[in-house]
Amino acid sequence: MLIFTLLPLLGIIYISWHVWVLLPWTFPWKLLVLVLGIGAFLLMFVNFSSTHDRMPMWLATTTYEIGNSTLFIMLYLTMLFLVLDLGRLFHLVPKSLLFHNGVTTAGIVVLVFGIFLYGNIHYKDKKRVELQLTTHKSLSHDYRVVMLSDLHLGYHNRRAELSRWIDLIQAEKPDFIVIAGDIIDKSVRPLIEEDMAAEFRRLNCPVYACLGNHEYYSGTPEARQFYRDANIRLLSDEATMIDSCITLIGRDDRTNYRRKSVRQLAAEASALLPSGQLESYTILLDHQPYHLEHAEQAHIDFQLSGHTHRGQVWPISWITDALYECSWGSYQKGDTHYYVSSGMGIWGGKFRIGTQSEYIVATIRTEK
Repeated sequence: MLIFTLLPLLGIIYISWHVWVLLPWTFPWKLLVLVLGIGAFLLMFVNFSSTHDRMPMWLATTTYEIGNSTLFIMLYLTMLFLVLDLGRLFHLVPKSLLFHNGVTTAGIVVLVFGIFLYGNIHYKDKKRVELQLTTHKSLSHDYRVVMLSDLHLGYHNRRAELSRWIDLIQAEKPDFIVIAGDIIDKSVRPLIEEDMAAEFRRLNCPVYACLGNHEYYSGTPEARQFYRDANIRLLSDEATMIDSCITLIGRDDRTNYRRKSVRQLAAEASALLPSGQLESYTILLDHQPYHLEHAEQAHIDFQLSGHTHRGQVWPISWITDALYECSWGSYQKGDTHYYVSSGMGIWGGKFRIGTQSEYIVATIRTEK
């Protein structure tokens, strides 16, 4: 954990020095800019505490969005100044460009503003991903399923935004909906105060979900109560049958180190099969996409995961691509199909750069 605190602090020191020598202003104005910038950055640490729940809603929302947005802006400023410093090292960038230069200052402001304006617009543009899943197993009919993960509802993704998402889902006319964890961001307070459960109750088909790590951050008893109020069937290390031909398993998040194994859950789910029936199409909801081979070994037909956000912004997407066997998109191991979603919502600042916010519309049908 120390490195995750130290790196941002080193970053803010590096940026602050560059800003100080770059601004063509007098001492008081330079100091004001740095105080405002560092203050915005320090709000990020407030966001990791429970302080928000004691603030007025408007103030909690403001501090959350400013603090977490600053983290991403700081990342891009660090990369930009590193490129300029490398340019100076190789005598490609003149020193005068980085010292007391109003033109450079204006150029950086416009560039960074443009990047994050694009990132915000791109975040709001929810991508519809079509997925065709075929099986040799007998289904009563073709199933249309909307699949989601990582809504992160809370101080930044509010009810008005959720309402728009619900409209998108409703338009698909799904047979059922599955959500692979992290419906809640960090606190249930804004969900309760804005009665977001009422938006979920507008859905006219069954909704199933598993827990994500953020449900543990918000408090699992409170999360479970919200799911009940929202008519969301929580599957926490348990399974259910849909029309006697689809088995849906929800695995607890790996935050719970005592959760059941995929093999154990699959074995327990087989007991739900009607008498004389030997198999069903099996879907596993497992929030974090670790050890994908476990689903293959347990003969799961399809696994839906989320959690990675694919890093949210480039180049963090390169890191998640390196860390996970599959950090985003469709994947297959043996006869098991996977989809790792980059998420409908987002954590922190509302920016998508090089990644997308998405919902999946899957058709499950028997091969002819």
